[in-house]
Amino acid sequence: MTQASNASTRNPSSHSSFDQPEKPWSVDINEVRKALQVDIEAGLSEEQASRRLKSCGPNRLKESKPRSMWQILIDQFASLIVGLLGVAAITAVVFGRWVEGVAIAIALVINAVIGFFTELKATRSMEALHRLGSTEAKVYRQGQIKVLPAPKIVPGDLVSLEAGDLVPADLRVSEANNLQVDEAALTGESLPITKQVEAVSTEASLAERTSMLYKGTAVTSGSGAGVAVATGMQTELGRIATLAEDVGEKFTPLERRLERLGRRLVWATLAVGILVTVAGLIGGKHWLLVLETAIAMAVAAVPEGLPIVATIALARGMWRMAHRNALINRLSAVETLGATNIICTDKTGTLTENRMHLQRLELASGTFALDEEDFDLQKHDLLRRVLETGVLCNNSSLDQEGGDAVGDPLEVALLKAAAAHDLHRDQLLGQLPEVREEAFDPDTLMMATFHQSEESYRIAVKGAPEAVLDSCSAIAEKEGDVELSDALRQDWQERNQQLAKNGFRVLALADKAGNSAEDDPYQGLTLLGLAGLWDPPRKEISDTLEQCRQAGIRVIMVTGDHPATALAVAHAVGLNGDSSTVMTGDDLKKPEDLTEEQRRKLLKASIFARVSPEQKLHLINLHQGTGAIVAMTGDGVNDAPALQQADIGVAMGKRGTQVAREAADMVLQDDRFATIITAIYHGRVIFSNIRKFIFFLLSGNVSEILIITLAALVNAPLPLLPLQILYLNLIGDVFPALALGVGEGDRSVMQQPPRDPDEPVLPRGYWLAIIGYAVVIATVVLCGFAMAIIYFGMARDQAVTVSFLSLSLARLCHVFNMRDRESGLFCNEITRNPFIWGALVFCLGLLAIALYLPGLREILSLTAPGAAGWGIILVVGVLPLLVGQAAKLVMTTFDRQENDHQPTIHLQR
Repeated sequence: MTQASNASTRNPSSHSSFDQPEKPWSVDINEVRKALQVDIEAGLSEEQASRRLKSCGPNRLKESKPRSMWQILIDQFASLIVGLLGVAAITAVVFGRWVEGVAIAIALVINAVIGFFTELKATRSMEALHRLGSTEAKVYRQGQIKVLPAPKIVPGDLVSLEAGDLVPADLRVSEANNLQVDEAALTGESLPITKQVEAVSTEASLAERTSMLYKGTAVTSGSGAGVAVATGMQTELGRIATLAEDVGEKFTPLERRLERLGRRLVWATLAVGILVTVAGLIGGKHWLLVLETAIAMAVAAVPEGLPIVATIALARGMWRMAHRNALINRLSAVETLGATNIICTDKTGTLTENRMHLQRLELASGTFALDEEDFDLQKHDLLRRVLETGVLCNNSSLDQEGGDAVGDPLEVALLKAAAAHDLHRDQLLGQLPEVREEAFDPDTLMMATFHQSEESYRIAVKGAPEAVLDSCSAIAEKEGDVELSDALRQDWQERNQQLAKNGFRVLALADKAGNSAEDDPYQGLTLLGLAGLWDPPRKEISDTLEQCRQAGIRVIMVTGDHPATALAVAHAVGLNGDSSTVMTGDDLKKPEDLTEEQRRKLLKASIFARVSPEQKLHLINLHQGTGAIVAMTGDGVNDAPALQQADIGVAMGKRGTQVAREAADMVLQDDRFATIITAIYHGRVIFSNIRKFIFFLLSGNVSEILIITLAALVNAPLPLLPLQILYLNLIGDVFPALALGVGEGDRSVMQQPPRDPDEPVLPRGYWLAIIGYAVVIATVVLCGFAMAIIYFGMARDQAVTVSFLSLSLARLCHVFNMRDRESGLFCNEITRNPFIWGALVFCLGLLAIALYLPGLREILSLTAPGAAGWGIILVVGVLPLLVGQAAKLVMTTFDRQENDHQPTIHLQR
């Protein structure tokens, strides 16, 4: 029994006295109707539906529980960095330093508020993705048909369906008129399944339950109706979604690295703080002075803006991608995109337009290129005959103008080609009414329709060329039908192969005359010809693949098509490969079952054909085993495991199922491959921005540590007070760092290879640069402080004011040192960033307020620096910028000289 049925057994009143058949596909429709207490003509009453909706719940898949506002707020304080500042605040209060303690607490609250509202907006934006799965359905209620949102459908509802509709719940078929459903997303069956009212075997597999319609599948042709027997998580779709709930949460490289960086900062701060405290006590300093120094160290060491700016930078990247049709399911996945070095993409609809049309007909009388010239069917009887067969053996529909079409793209292409020659399905069926259909069978790989023609029957057949050729005994030629000899059969097999090699999807068309509607349709057929259907590549795809090559990203085509077709399309779109590199799904075994030679061939291959969803999983595991960061596209329910296994799962927003979208990290609203590359570009920019602002924050904070440590070790007065450092960090850290984090970046990031996935957020070279900049800033500030006291004889408060303003200006100017070394001195990603200029003006204003606003000036112990003080401030503030820019110019010149001496390597493409 299903969960709904079990619930009814436990509580008979809970479902308003209705029951649910255990295996509805094997039960007569009248028994299903009685069990569900539904009138097969009028449907449920509104009262019945209301009670069942209340007891069964909405007809939707279970969504992840939204994070509450309180949880988001609490998470703002779940950081090692915030914890260290919290300890500093408590310590200050315990020892009577109320002003410092309260100030640190206020800083934490400000950071938490900024982070809370930023993450709340990002979280709510991601939760809105669930609306993509919302559909509507035509439902009979109290004898009237109503259009209702799918979540309001309940067990027992009578749902009307026609071609183009999505099935909103699991339905037992009650009416079927040439009803065919695309169940590829659920069962993996690539061709539509014909549905019937008659019950099937109790032991029928999911793909064989022709009396059932399942939630998430699509009606491709015909019309019908069904009674809802399962809704929500009780559907087959819900069952699969439940299986995916056990998959543990994935952590991206950025999350792991920021966590490691936070731990290192905490331990480094504690170590330096203990060292300075012990040194101070041994040196005989008063314990209050030692405490003040320790608090100053803690405040100086911690970049308060790090968690906030990281969240804002990632959220900003997510919003930018959303405006470019890439919806991100998980905030930190933005960064993972920047490290992606392999993209496994399907062909149809991603590399191609998913707009199939009939381009070539191979007949015995010759080859007809339908897109190159017009033909008079009065002079080409054989051409007319084959086009008519394609129209008759068809379940799709097309209006008389040839515009609106409903059904399988392949069949629609046949209808459009015939309509261009004034052959219309409705008119043909008026002359040759259909009396029987032999639905497509995956075993026979053919479909047939029987049409009344005076006293006999015309039988139209289409299907896979190999299957149709085996069923043919004759071939249609200009002079009439002739016997299909072995030599002719071989010739047509070669024609089939040639069409496939040219990238066509190939169908064979045949017919015969019959005496009865019960004749075997697949015996004694006459071959009419082969149809070559073409799905054109997207116009921008060649340029996009070239961008991938320049960016060091490898693209692998993974398709269910014939190997020859896959190879031809790969060449058409500019994806490198030859016949020796095309592999099939049969070659994709579990990595542990492969020999070293097999593994080498698979890793080298760029084109995979006849691949199943399970084999996609093997391909991902194979490449991840080499340390690659893999993106995988998918749209079906069976693709969900592969989408979850990939480092970046990419689902299709137009043709993808809800389960695929839920499993993916990113949803393409336009299904375009180019959108993936746009997302990767933004991912790289975001990581570059994050690296820049972490570099900026740490170099400034390390300079503060050095200033305090050196002053304490030489027994000099503190050049900076704890509250001054806190104020400086709030204005000099958060706002310039935020401006760095939301910068637009530069297209040059796509001319660089992907980062090593094991590379830390800040490699060793960056740490050396951080220390170098910190030493420069600390040195000039301490020199300015010493000059103010010794040379100009300033009082301590005035000298401290000079060092505070000098450090503030130096750190603000330091933001221009964050430009890429290869960029221009005056025109670069920093100077072009309007947020940088806005942040600088805002911070300078806040410094002026601190210096001149009564009350705040006293709290920060600031005083007028005087003319000499302003001179020191300006010189000290600009010096780190000049040193930094000079160092970049020297290093850039050195790099160019090194490159000039490197041997030139010519890569053969």
